[in-house]
This record gives sequence, structure tokens and C-alpha cells, in this order.
Amino acid sequence: MKMVSFGIDISDNDISCSDELIKSIENDLYKIEKEAQLAKLTNITGDDIVITAVTRDENLENVNKTIHQVLKDNALGFDDLDGVGNTPSEAGEGISYGIIDLNPNYLPDAIIIGFDTYCGESFVDKVAKSAIDAAKGMDFVGDVGGGCVNDIQHIPGVGYVSSQTDDPVVLASVENVEQVGVVAGAMVGAILGNKNTYLVRRNTPANVIPGSVICSVTALMNGNIIDLAQPLSYKMRILEK
Repeated sequence: MKMVSFGIDISDNDISCSDELIKSIENDLYKIEKEAQLAKLTNITGDDIVITAVTRDENLENVNKTIHQVLKDNALGFDDLDGVGNTPSEAGEGISYGIIDLNPNYLPDAIIIGFDTYCGESFVDKVAKSAIDAAKGMDFVGDVGGGCVNDIQHIPGVGYVSSQTDDPVVLASVENVEQVGVVAGAMVGAILGNKNTYLVRRNTPANVIPGSVICSVTALMNGNIIDLAQPLSYKMRILEK
């Protein structure tokens, strides 16, 4: 089993995703679920969205193709879609792609982190890497994937994207429900240690000073989407004396 996440900007502005765009994507998720075991709009971060799906290994390409088609059918902006090439030489700034292996003995529980930048492209790769490094090796973390594209990346069934691709997605499978908060907290803590980086609730516009990175963190639990920004920020509050 695999879990895949597609992170992309298909908005018609640089700050946010409209309610109409979000609704149209959600209304088309059933098309992906004809091929996949599960499909969700897990993250909405500034003008970027993340579609996450669970699929059998042998059906990976069909699921990827269907996600790509849903994105094309509903897009209001096409720069990232146009950046996907049919060959490595045609690759440009395109879809951020993350893929992990899932243990079939566990429910497909995972943490998905979506990023958006406003003039923060020069350091967002380090921010995403911080989250990946924090999760790797932790107890009950099955697999970690995603991050920035360092070279040409092939997306099976879709095409190729280049290292110009920004606004990464990071995902980690968790094989013990009581560890979800532990793993998410470690990943978010590592992210926020970077300069000009902020945690936001799902579907928050990128109202930041240029030169910033924002991220949303979602737990996908037994098919349910849980926005972890509020509970994590509450846990991190300073207790009164």
C-alpha cells in the first residue's frame, strides 16, 4: 500500500484559495476514490492545496493520473500544472509530490504538512528537511516522504518536475494512535525553529511579511481530517505562574 500527496497552487491569486475552488475539488474526490482506497483534500495552506490518497501499489499510476486530471479540471491557475513535463528536459516548476509505504497491518494514519511561501523559496527546502529529519527514526513512524525537489523528479503516471518546484509537502505514517501528537509535535517544533516560518490553521491566507513560509499540519486518521494547528498551539502555550 502507498500513500501519495500532491501539493499544488491552482488558485487564481497568490494569497488564498477561494471557497469555490475548495468546494469544486472536494466534489470531485469521488473520481479519485474510484481508483483509490481513500482520497482527501488534507491541506489548504495559503494558495496551495494538498490532495492525499491511499492506493494499492499496482494501481499507483492510475491514482496519480486521476488526481492530476481532477486538478486540471478544477484549476483556476495553471502555472504549476504547465510546469509538469512529459520528459525530463521539459520539466519545470510543477507539482510537489510525496509518497510513502504503508504497513497493511495498520490503519493508514499519517501526518501531512503542507507549505506555502511568499518570497521564502530560498529556504523552504531547509524547513521541509527539518520536518523530515525530526520524524525519521521516531518510535512508531513507519515511513517519511516528500520534501523539496533537488533534481528532476518523476511522478509516475503524470510526468516530470524540476528543482524549481517549491511549496513542498511532507508526509509521515504513524503506527500507534497515541504517537500522532508526539510525532506531529516534533515535526512542527523543528519547522518553527527556522527563520520566518509560521504554523497556520487549515485554509489560512498567506497574510505574512514577504520572505516567509507558512505551514499547515493535518492528521489523516482512519479517513478523518484533523487540523492539528489549534491543539498543538494550545499544548505549546505558556502556563501561568
